Amino acid sequence: MKTFLVANPKGGSGKSTLATHLAAHFAHAGQQVMLGDIDRQHSAREWLASRPAHLPAIATWNIGHDHIARPPRGASHVVLDTPAGLRGKMLDKVLKLSARVIVPVQPSIFDMRATRVFLDALLAEKAVRKGRADVAVIGMRVDPRTRAAAELERFLDSFQLPVLAYLRDTQRYVQAAAGGLTLFDLPPGQSERDREQWQPIIAWAEAAD
Repeated sequence: MKTFLVANPKGGSGKSTLATHLAAHFAHAGQQVMLGDIDRQHSAREWLASRPAHLPAIATWNIGHDHIARPPRGASHVVLDTPAGLRGKMLDKVLKLSARVIVPVQPSIFDMRATRVFLDALLAEKAVRKGRADVAVIGMRVDPRTRAAAELERFLDSFQLPVLAYLRDTQRYVQAAAGGLTLFDLPPGQSERDREQWQPIIAWAEAAD
């Protein structure tokens, strides 16, 4: 089972957008996918509840009689959407489950400051230091014409981490999410440009051991 952790301590950084899209991609590829929501806001769980039934299925946690949440039997890919402020014992716990960690960050000074502290803590975690969990970064809601975009690029260059993509700022993500959809659920003609930006992310995710 391949487990992907989407994490950033800053609320509104784009974690749920990344998590739902990654889960939908794997579902369309024929994988048995679970989208695990450990965020108290339950954004991903609410999105799943609104997902049209005719689309490729994405499961959520199985809650047994012992009240412990577990991936459903047969799940091949697990995507974990995490809460703001993830740190300490909880961060250590979810890292032990994860082969790949994706950190979204937006081009604002507040996001970059919060992400710097988080990345420093993340890179110090044993699972990352020992190479058991690979970390990559994605720029979210980026307009390449702006000074903020250039500052974000300089900020990310200061870490020795792969930057998989800079996803553009578009309402298409918001509009799709409102209907329980992702770009991968839309007709290609409506989402081709944005799907192209996802190709490096997909290639990195599919290369996970």
